[in-house]
Amino acid sequence: MPFFRIYKKGQGKYTRMLTLVTAVVLGTIGAYLLSMFLEGKVSTYIRFGVPMVVVVVLSAVVLWVINREKSADFLIATEGEMKKVSWSTRKEIVGSTKVVIIATFMMAALLYGVDMLFLFLFSRLPMK
Repeated sequence: MPFFRIYKKGQGKYTRMLTLVTAVVLGTIGAYLLSMFLEGKVSTYIRFGVPMVVVVVLSAVVLWVINREKSADFLIATEGEMKKVSWSTRKEIVGSTKVVIIATFMMAALLYGVDMLFLFLFSRLPMK
């Protein structure tokens, strides 16, 4: 059994690719931050070499994990479920967003009014 065998090749392709790309991007950001942390503390070869090795090893491990039987089956099932989702149209999203914004402003106005009422009532209370 090879180390990088692709389990159920062709199934869950986009979910696996997106998982790998996301891990590599996050690993690259971490490697950049590590490189900045090592600046001036170690030689240039170590400053850039260690983060590069980290990204390569992380990529290899993620590639291995997403092609293991259980992980791959999960990602394949996830992609299958995402294809079943009924996505809202742009018009529906814009309409829903308008409703949420208007309701938020109405709630803010209501809370402002209640706050002003309490301020008025409590300012009229006699102080001892």
